[in-house]
Amino acid sequence: MRVLITGGAGFIGSHVADELAAQGHECVLLDALLPEAHGIVPTLDHELVIGDVTSPHVLRPLLSTVDAVCHQAAMVGHGVDPFDAPSYARHNDLGTAVLLAEMYRAKVSRLVLASSMVVYGEGRYRCLSHGVVRAERTAADLARGAYEPRCFCGDFVVSELVPEDAPLEPRSTYAATKLAQEHLAAAWARQTGGSVWALRYHNVYGPRMPRDTPYAGVASIFRSALQNGLAPRVMEDGRQRRDFVHVTDVARANVLALESPRPGFEAVNVCSGSPHTIGELAFALADACDGPTPEIVGGARPGDVRHVVASPAKALDVLGFEAEVDFATGVRAFASASQRESITSS
Repeated sequence: MRVLITGGAGFIGSHVADELAAQGHECVLLDALLPEAHGIVPTLDHELVIGDVTSPHVLRPLLSTVDAVCHQAAMVGHGVDPFDAPSYARHNDLGTAVLLAEMYRAKVSRLVLASSMVVYGEGRYRCLSHGVVRAERTAADLARGAYEPRCFCGDFVVSELVPEDAPLEPRSTYAATKLAQEHLAAAWARQTGGSVWALRYHNVYGPRMPRDTPYAGVASIFRSALQNGLAPRVMEDGRQRRDFVHVTDVARANVLALESPRPGFEAVNVCSGSPHTIGELAFALADACDGPTPEIVGGARPGDVRHVVASPAKALDVLGFEAEVDFATGVRAFASASQRESITSS
């Protein structure tokens, strides 16, 4: 199988390419090399075309040679401020729309889409009195350091694993564009009879993460601080629960999805199944790097959510995917893994 990987020079895309090659497949990478993720042009062992996924003229010759597309290209992260919104919409949503149109033109009917757990917004919560509820955090609670969400009745709620059929309620510009990607891909699948796997990545970490950029994930931000001799700064009380999944496991999930086409649109959590707190990540990295003790600084950014931890059951059932890299092993390895050069060093 020959696969086009958009965003193929990036953190996750490059690992997908390596895993595809290891399984005997062929791939061609397309990447715009956005400065938010690339300080310098990376060295890769795969065919790389530098170009923009929003350009039909770039896509057409590539799509004429492939059997499937693995769509990783996206502007990622929490962003800096609302001025980022047009860039997120252009790269994530316009880019996806152009790609889908050109796939239809080229009669390429198999797509694996890099989605994200951010489409859920807050995770799944249960009130002891009212069952599963839509929980909220008020500005007043956050200001006084009460970070746990509440039910509409005012009681605090308990976090549970999020299944794929949970309500979708993005809380940031990035999250809104990721959900729009899913809607575009689902409509395309219905219109064309194509196959779409939307892989909802949870907190991905591992080698080749970009460093020293506000668009990187929290693991990269902590590691960058430690590499610069600084203590990681942990917001809120550090007890926010997430699912940290190693990038090599994410790459395997992509290959399994590429090898398992099925008609229609299917969303799947890609996670480790073993939640940890953000504070645990910061302290584990600091210990592995022999660095300064993390600082718990309180506060919460607009759009931040408290707990998002996923159910791995569907991925195991429909893809046969189960994460292999445990948290302790992955974090120790990440402490000394290579990171992409910072934007300012390019």
